[in-house]
Amino acid sequence: MKTGREDMMEKLLATARAAMEKAYAPYSGFKVGAAVLGLDGEIYGGCNVENASCGLTVCAERAAVCNAVCGGSRELAEILLTAENQPSVMPCGACLQVLREFSVKKVHIASREGKIASYGLEELLPLPFAKNKPGEETP
Repeated sequence: MKTGREDMMEKLLATARAAMEKAYAPYSGFKVGAAVLGLDGEIYGGCNVENASCGLTVCAERAAVCNAVCGGSRELAEILLTAENQPSVMPCGACLQVLREFSVKKVHIASREGKIASYGLEELLPLPFAKNKPGEETP
């Protein structure tokens, strides 16, 4: 019998894989999918969208966060990533900073075979850029 946690991880993986299939990666052939879980329990997917000008490419992680924000979710709990033609994929520094902005605590990396490794965001981004939002006090 599956636990609620196992069921949630399966839903995140299924959403990330479905998003990965929609990736636009004509230059690298490196399709990535992500699924982010909001504190409200909603799951939002995202895929990478490349551009001929590489700096304009959007990573799957940021696409998933943007979908969550567009869906009304501002606080996110965790994210799962998967890649089509790589054993596993880690978020870039820009994506880690965006994940921090929306309070993501856990980052899960799924292999092609579905094996999942989990990391705390602080492990992957120990010294993030921090700026107070309006109305917040300095820590």
